[in-house]
Amino acid sequence: MKKIIMLLCLVMAFSGCEKDDICVDEVTPQLVVEFYDISNPTVLKNVVNLKVTADGMTDALNTFNGVSKIRLPLKTNEDITRYRLLLNSNSSTAFNEDILEFNYTRENVYVSRACGFKTVFELNNTNGIFLSDIATPDGLWIQDTNLQTNSIVTENEVHLKIYF
Repeated sequence: MKKIIMLLCLVMAFSGCEKDDICVDEVTPQLVVEFYDISNPTVLKNVVNLKVTADGMTDALNTFNGVSKIRLPLKTNEDITRYRLLLNSNSSTAFNEDILEFNYTRENVYVSRACGFKTVFELNNTNGIFLSDIATPDGLWIQDTNLQTNSIVTENEVHLKIYF
């Protein structure tokens, strides 16, 4: 009888436990960009002193050096995000700035009680990416782009390839 009461107490003690609500991986994904050599499109190419600035901002989002892959956040409250990509940003004469504009729709998706909602993005088919050189007409350093997927749901895949 004593063992049964002890067993019931243990069962009741553990029946109130819930799974820990920890959110680690389910966040709003960023756009994953890889850079490739235009003369050999299968070879990754590192960018040199790439300064990325969100349109309308004066401070750089980040400066990348010697990497072939970057992540760019998209706005969760607007359907357009524009970035200025300045290659060789530490040079006073050899720098070159291009503008990338992303046009998309947004959807808030419920993940869990711990994570709440995340925003997923769908780049528009006709004008999902727009490349220009309007701000500094010095010639495009980005020679070509290749959109790998319109859906930005996870950061586990490359969304955009840039050739230069």
